[in-house]
Amino acid sequence: MSEVVHIFTTTIPRWQPYVVPVDLETATEEQRSAMQVTPSNKGISPYVLTLAHDPESLAVRSPLFNGIMYGKDGLAPGERELGATAASVVNRCVYCAAVHASRFISHTKRNDVIDAIFADGVEAELEEHLQAIFDFSARLSSTPSEATEADAQALGDVGLDELQQLDLVFSAAIFGWANRLMHTLGEPVKA
Repeated sequence: MSEVVHIFTTTIPRWQPYVVPVDLETATEEQRSAMQVTPSNKGISPYVLTLAHDPESLAVRSPLFNGIMYGKDGLAPGERELGATAASVVNRCVYCAAVHASRFISHTKRNDVIDAIFADGVEAELEEHLQAIFDFSARLSSTPSEATEADAQALGDVGLDELQQLDLVFSAAIFGWANRLMHTLGEPVKA
C-alpha cells in the first residue's frame, strides 16, 4: 500500500491519479496527437495520460505550458521555476513543489534557497532579487489581488523588465491552475 506524501521535499514523489489514465495502446488518434506536445522528452507522465481524457484541452495546455516554462526570452529558467515553486508551496501541491524546486536547483545550484522555502514557507527570507520573485508569486498564488503595484515595483527594483515580470505572472498563474487540477485528479504518493 502506498503512503500519501505530506511534506515538501525535493524528492519527487509518484503522482497517482484517481481515474484510470488513457492507455497508449487504445488511445484515439486525437488523444495521441494531443499527447505528442509534452513538456519534456522524458516520456508521457501519468498526469498527461490523465489529461488526455480531454484531448482538446490537452492540445492547448501543453503548448501554453511549454511557452511559459521553456520560453527563450524573458525570465531566466531558474526564476520561472522559483515562481512555480512559490505557487506550489502556497497551494500545498507536494508533487509540483518537488518537481519545480528540483528544477530551480538544477538551474541555479542554490539548494539553500529551497531549504529556506521548505523550512519557512511564505515567511522564507531570501536575498533581495529572489525574495521579490518569491513574494510576488506567493501573493499572486494566494489571492491574486494580494499581489499589489508595490510588489510589481519591487520586481522592477531588482531589475526585472516588463517581459520578465509578465513571464513571472504566467509561471505563477499556470501553477495556480495546475496545482488545483493535480489535487482534484490524483495525489502524490511514496512508492
